[in-house]
Amino acid sequence: MRVALIGGTGAFGKALGKRLVEAGAQVIVGSRDAERALEAAAEIGAAGGATNEEAVRAADLAVLAVKADAALETARELADALGDTPLLSVAAELYFGPAGVTPTPEALSLAERVQELVRAPVVAGLHSLAAANLGGEEQPEEDALVCGDDQRAKELALELAGRVVGGRAVDAGPLASARALEGLTAVIVNVNRRYKTHAGIRVSGLR
Repeated sequence: MRVALIGGTGAFGKALGKRLVEAGAQVIVGSRDAERALEAAAEIGAAGGATNEEAVRAADLAVLAVKADAALETARELADALGDTPLLSVAAELYFGPAGVTPTPEALSLAERVQELVRAPVVAGLHSLAAANLGGEEQPEEDALVCGDDQRAKELALELAGRVVGGRAVDAGPLASARALEGLTAVIVNVNRRYKTHAGIRVSGLR
């Protein structure tokens, strides 16, 4: 699998890229700054680094690994270069208030708003995985949830997810479920803050 990490120079992008490289995927780190992309690629042993536009053109699956506040702008900028290449959205918009962390009040998930900007099929997932866990010595013993409307795109995202966790890659339904998956990030951040840990999730009862 050829994976383009859009915004792959950040903490989550590099952690995901490192785990994918170890799992045998061909990873291209993308960034607005090609030099930064090359440096990050060398750090994690990726196949190469390039601008985001160049990275997505040869990929089987692109991962939108930028921070939530840059996701829509980045998707808009890359829509033409992306074409029909499936796009995995991993970010969640959160509000950090005095009482804790909550999802933003937007009616649509971030992934659904990204879908409105690109022709490519968008899937959403990996929201419960922390960069600290992904970048550890071993695969995190967690499940990774993925949702989307395009079956082929979802299969690619599930394959990617299955390579980076020690648990299972779980099909969580249509893209509309992204609102719940992104909201789950807020729950996990609150748990991690309260218990000073890097918690993940496991889904019981699956065979």
